[in-house]
Amino acid sequence: MAKKIALFAFNGDVTCFVHVLLNALEMNQKGYDVKIVMEGAAMRLISELADSAKPLSNLYRQVKEMGLIDCVCNACAAKTGALEAATEQWLPLCEEMSGHASMTKYLEQGYVIITF
Repeated sequence: MAKKIALFAFNGDVTCFVHVLLNALEMNQKGYDVKIVMEGAAMRLISELADSAKPLSNLYRQVKEMGLIDCVCNACAAKTGALEAATEQWLPLCEEMSGHASMTKYLEQGYVIITF
């Protein structure tokens, strides 16, 4: 049985989001098929984390380079003003559920969903 985890990040607090990044990296290292989906207030972190002067930018860069960010919510990116930053960073947009990411899509693919 494959170990498949989808980490849905809703919280926009950077001290909470660091746990998403760290868990994704550890799970990937241990052979898990892990995907990060950014939703809600977490969208506001996209610009901040891309700034190399910020403390968590290195973790964020690693996660992006490894392709662990599966998608970011199109509707939430637009609502929070993060759509431009998301497209500039070539982050995949998801919108299959009325503009938002669908948890059902991940469940149907055998992923366990963890929300932050």
